[in-house]
Amino acid sequence: MKSRDTLARLRRFQVDETRRRVAQIEAMIAEFSKMARELEREIATEEQRAGISDLSHFAYPTYARAARARRDNLQRSAEELTTQLDEARLFLDEALAGSGKERILDGGGTTLLAG
Repeated sequence: MKSRDTLARLRRFQVDETRRRVAQIEAMIAEFSKMARELEREIATEEQRAGISDLSHFAYPTYARAARARRDNLQRSAEELTTQLDEARLFLDEALAGSGKERILDGGGTTLLAG
């Protein structure tokens, strides 16, 4: 009985940890997207100020060029995080399925997930 309780606590911990990880990744993706949108506005403002929007122009604003590079890096990072998010969600589904098995083995009388 004690080992079953320990296993149940372990499953609960795995589920909670994975939920936190999913939430953390989602927050990071949202933050990166917000920062990329802000950079996009700054790029547009700088291009308007200079009157040059052609990247290949010799007088293209240095700040706009750097902001574009930063924006591109943020977008790439957000894409990589999306891959990690998919993996974390799969792991969460597996952890939840494992919790369901524990409930069945326990007779279904106790609820392992609180939240």
